[in-house]
Amino acid sequence: MAGFFAWIASLPQLLQIVVVIAAFLVVVGLVLFFIEFAPRLGRRYTIMRLAVAVLAPVAVMLALGVEAAAFWIVIIAAAIGALLWWLDQRSRSDRGGLLLLIAFLAPAIGLLVLGLAYPSIRTLVAAFLSNNGSKFVGLDNFVWVFSPGAQGGLIAVINTLVWLLIAPIVATAIGLAYAVFVDKSRGEKVLKVFIFMPVAISLVGASIIWKFFYAYQQGSQIGLLNQIVVWFGGEPVNWLQSYPLNMLLLIVILIWSQAGFAMVLLSSAIKAIPTEQIEAAELDGTNAWQRFWNVTVPGIRPTIIVVWITISITALKVYDIIATTTAGQNDTTVLGYAMVRQFALLPPQTGHSAALAVLIFLLVTPFIVYNARNLRKQRLGR
Repeated sequence: MAGFFAWIASLPQLLQIVVVIAAFLVVVGLVLFFIEFAPRLGRRYTIMRLAVAVLAPVAVMLALGVEAAAFWIVIIAAAIGALLWWLDQRSRSDRGGLLLLIAFLAPAIGLLVLGLAYPSIRTLVAAFLSNNGSKFVGLDNFVWVFSPGAQGGLIAVINTLVWLLIAPIVATAIGLAYAVFVDKSRGEKVLKVFIFMPVAISLVGASIIWKFFYAYQQGSQIGLLNQIVVWFGGEPVNWLQSYPLNMLLLIVILIWSQAGFAMVLLSSAIKAIPTEQIEAAELDGTNAWQRFWNVTVPGIRPTIIVVWITISITALKVYDIIATTTAGQNDTTVLGYAMVRQFALLPPQTGHSAALAVLIFLLVTPFIVYNARNLRKQRLGR
């Protein structure tokens, strides 16, 4: 494979494009063959399967050479023969559906195993090993996380819990307020575009914007917040150095970027409430506030839960905001940033980093389980 890519790199650029497209079409053709054509009944499809069984080993021989490919030709021929025999059996019994299911699920399952299951197991094992992975240390890494003197340990846990308590609730509440009041405004579409715009900005971009907003310097101010303070006769404040004020100001960034997301989902849920319910409440003599709490909120409760859980998970794994604004200084670090920082040290503190990753996983899991149970109840309710 490395030789193939080296050969492509040696070709002219236009020819490289042609070769890459041709290789892509070949791969797509093979996938279509095994999914669409191989399981079919009929003589021509049997001949097609036989041709593949013969041509595939020949292609391997031509690619690797006769001597180097001898062993692999036998293995590949045996594998293709077994696969095609199985396809023939399936096609004769008209049970090709299972083959299609396996063919479509296999890539996803393979990616989950390689990209999720295997790294998760490796991380879990590393959490109980020393920082260089040489010996088993039991719960020492988790003790480090919760030790008061641990740099980026206990303070990261506390800050993460504060983020978890404030950001999701405030962002969901603001999004709900937007959804209620903007839906009744004349320029609803325009207002929603402006409110949703922060969602389209990456957290890194949003953090840079707000870092300028909080900027502090002697002399003329470039930070809007300090400039307002100066206009009113005050002295500029280094907002991002004063704990816990700096952490609360960083939470504002996440709230600003997630309120539009909450608004869109909650606005759609509010519009889905049957008008008959609202009209019945009006006939009962309820005011707007009573209709909101007794009709609107119960009607959109599942959506509120989904929004709150989604923002909570985002708050638990926040990294971009801290890395862009304070780099974890002045006691602003959180679990996500501390995990990456421990791994980036020289030498890497893999045990501490893995313990922080496991802790994040343990904190996220209840939200995922609760969300899954809530969705299951909704389906049963229908």
